[in-house]
Amino acid sequence: MKEQQYTADDIQVLEGLEAVRLRPAMYIGSTDQRGLHHLVYEIVDNCIDEAMAGFCDTVTIEIGEDGIVTVSDDGRGIPIEKHATTGVSALETVMTILHAGGKFGHNTYKVSGGLHGVGASVVNALSSWAQVEVRRNNKTYRQEYNCGIPKGKLTIVGESETTGTTTKFMADKDIFQELDYDFKILAQHFREVAYLNKGLKITFRHKMGGVDNEKSFYFEGGIASLCRHLNRGRDVVHDPPIYVNKEVGNSQVEVSLQYNEGFAESIYSYANCITTPDGGSHLTGFRTALTRVLNDYGRKNKILKDDQANLSGEDVREGLTAIISVKIPEPQFEGQTKTRLGNAEVKNQVESALAETLIFWLEEHPSEGRKIIDKCLTASRAREAARKARDLIQKKSLLDSTSLPGKLTDCSEKDPELCELYLVEGESAGGSAKQGRDRRFQAILPMRGKILNVEKARPDKMLAHEEIRALVTALGIGVGESLDLSKLRYWRVFIMTDADVDGAHIRTLLLTFFFRYMEPLIANGHLYVAQPPLYRIKKGKKQDWVYSDTEKDAIMKKYGDSRGVDIQRYKGLGEMNPDQLWDTTMDPEKRTILQVSIEDGVKADEIFTTLMGDEVPPRKAFILSHAQAVRNLDV
Repeated sequence: MKEQQYTADDIQVLEGLEAVRLRPAMYIGSTDQRGLHHLVYEIVDNCIDEAMAGFCDTVTIEIGEDGIVTVSDDGRGIPIEKHATTGVSALETVMTILHAGGKFGHNTYKVSGGLHGVGASVVNALSSWAQVEVRRNNKTYRQEYNCGIPKGKLTIVGESETTGTTTKFMADKDIFQELDYDFKILAQHFREVAYLNKGLKITFRHKMGGVDNEKSFYFEGGIASLCRHLNRGRDVVHDPPIYVNKEVGNSQVEVSLQYNEGFAESIYSYANCITTPDGGSHLTGFRTALTRVLNDYGRKNKILKDDQANLSGEDVREGLTAIISVKIPEPQFEGQTKTRLGNAEVKNQVESALAETLIFWLEEHPSEGRKIIDKCLTASRAREAARKARDLIQKKSLLDSTSLPGKLTDCSEKDPELCELYLVEGESAGGSAKQGRDRRFQAILPMRGKILNVEKARPDKMLAHEEIRALVTALGIGVGESLDLSKLRYWRVFIMTDADVDGAHIRTLLLTFFFRYMEPLIANGHLYVAQPPLYRIKKGKKQDWVYSDTEKDAIMKKYGDSRGVDIQRYKGLGEMNPDQLWDTTMDPEKRTILQVSIEDGVKADEIFTTLMGDEVPPRKAFILSHAQAVRNLDV
């Protein structure tokens, strides 16, 4: 065995911000567009902390043509006095030292989102150039940095009658391959932040790419306005939304809820303006209060009969849109990703605040109260029918092959992590996929026609649909609250449809089902969209498979003379031979695939409601406003 020396000399100590530049993904998640956006969010979060503290009314974000990001607020301004420990200004300390900030104590910020004190310093470290101007003490102070290192000392550059901080930075192109700031993604994030901080005005300008986009957000109603916004494409049971805003102990509890005539549950929770997609104690408190109060009200007013069982949590949340936002001094998030709130005391705080307001509201609105209970009772009856259907599916979904759907062509591999399932449109394409696949690890489930639009159907109707039953049985994890991801039979699930209008519709119907009933499948990265080629371009013996019109134009330009060039447009998977389908779409070494993820749950909810819900006007408006962006539409 080769002797390997391992001594103290092999231990490397990274000074200051070196670790950030060496391993940026550890601090911002990635160095792609998501990480780039994270830089902007970190600086904006500091402004939002000032707003939550009551010292900031306006935040302005601008991305210039040159890619320089400018974030400005009218808060108190970062302190500029010399820091006792570091010996340099507090501003330089915040910008150059990890875990330095005003959020660890309780005097400066009662509540804040940035708890680790790494935001500004990480952005500075990952920027080739940065500049901070502080307006404070009737003066304007400025300091510049290169890759996190100060270019000089903090200097006074002028007078100022206002207070606040302006941060400018240029993300380092040696770290980020492309400065691709997406206006829509960023604007949606800032809209959500504005909803969570009523009375705060956020203005966002984006000037890159030769287009000057600008949006301003200001919501006097806060999360009540967000609740209304999410329900605007639905028939609501009561209007306006129920709104709770109470200070309980050291916490601020805000809740808004509104029932609609649909069947989907849309509940979003936040802690100190940070989204908590995995819920936590605040969501538990909300659910407990809602179920208890509605059952008590139903019993008291004889709407629930003595021989009837209590309404379940699922019953009272069908067709409910709700926002829960808490602002607390010391939030304890589970993990650096901050996806779940762990503060035990918050459960009781949210529960008491909601229960008190909801009891009063129901007494003041008896007509609406009865409508809500009646809706919950209807949901309860449908839930029982769905439970029977689900139990029937689960009994048939044991892992032995005899219980699997007859039209499923399974693979021989038994380790789920190595297995793939293709949901293929049509019997013809299913036949090609079965012949072209790798039988060891690829299973095929042909989907006949268009599945049920679950946005318009109750759970019992959904589970009675033959195609959906087959899909649920094949995956083996169940649906809704009974879903158990540990029973997943295929680690990668591919939606593979034709590249035409019908294919796009089937793909959307499947995505709607997965989002509403199997959201953990998406959240854990198991769902993909296969990308079959649009064209085959052949000249002589040379052949190219082309996946977009842009790619086709580039190849045709490369050929120059179009004589002798054969272009075949593939509208359906069934037009391809099995070996062609394998080479272009199913071979792991060659295929192009898209992983489905949920960047913004609120926005995803909104789009599915608009496109797949009952209301026609919002869908028509969406189609008209996005018509110019449509590509590859076959008429």
